[in-house]
Amino acid sequence: MIRLCLFLLLIPGLTQAACRQALSLALDVSSSVDDSEYQLQIEGVIAALNAPTVQQILFLQPETPIILHVFEWSGPVNHTIVVPWTPITGPADLARITAQLRAHERGVKAPNTAVGSAMLAGFTYLEQQPDCWLRTLDISGDGETNTGPLPEEIGDDLRPEGVIVNGLVVGSGNFFGDQVSLQSLEDLRDYYLENVIRGPGAFVEVALDYKDYAATMERKLLRELAAQILGQTDDIAGSKG
Repeated sequence: MIRLCLFLLLIPGLTQAACRQALSLALDVSSSVDDSEYQLQIEGVIAALNAPTVQQILFLQPETPIILHVFEWSGPVNHTIVVPWTPITGPADLARITAQLRAHERGVKAPNTAVGSAMLAGFTYLEQQPDCWLRTLDISGDGETNTGPLPEEIGDDLRPEGVIVNGLVVGSGNFFGDQVSLQSLEDLRDYYLENVIRGPGAFVEVALDYKDYAATMERKLLRELAAQILGQTDDIAGSKG
C-alpha cells in the first residue's frame, strides 16, 4: 500500500494544492464517557496517529501535507479545540500533536449528546481549510443524539462542498456500569450509517468498547488516508478522459 501511495504522489497534478487532506477528529466527551474511557480515547488517538503504517502515509509528501485538527464535543454548545489546525510534515509535528493531546484537560462533560451540533461545528472548522484536496470530518461517539439539531435534518446545503463525514461508534457501559449489548452497538452503527455519515465513500468503523478504540481508530485513519490518495487519482484519470 505504501509503495502504491508513493507512486501515486509522483503523478503530475497531485502537487498543486496547499494540502492533501484536512482531517478534523471530533471526540465525544459527554457524560456517558467516564474518566477511564476518556483516557482510553485520548491514548487511542495518540496510538493510532503514531502507528508506523499511519505515520508512513502522514509523512509521504511534506510539501503538500495532511492538516490535522482535533476537538471535543458533548452538548449543543460544548465544543473545545484540543489540537488547532496543524500541518504534519514530519515527526516533530506529530510529536507536538501528541504532547497537546496528553496535556489537554477534558472539556465540558455535558449530560446530553448532540451529534448534530458536533457535525455543524466540524463543518465550520473545515471551512477554514478551503484549499485542500479533501476535507474530512471524523465523528466518534457512543450514543445517539438526544438534544440539539438532529443529524438527519442537517441538509447538504449546510455541508461545505466536498466535505466527507465518517463515523467511529464505540460500545460503552451505561451510568450503572453495565456492559452495552451487541444489539445496542449494532443499532448505533446503523444510526450513524443512516443519519450521520455523508459524501462519496463515507463509512462507519465500530469499536466494541474503549479498549478497542486505538485499533479501530488506526483502521479508520488508514481507510481515510488511502481514500484521499486514491480519490485524487480517480479525479486525474477522469479529467484526462
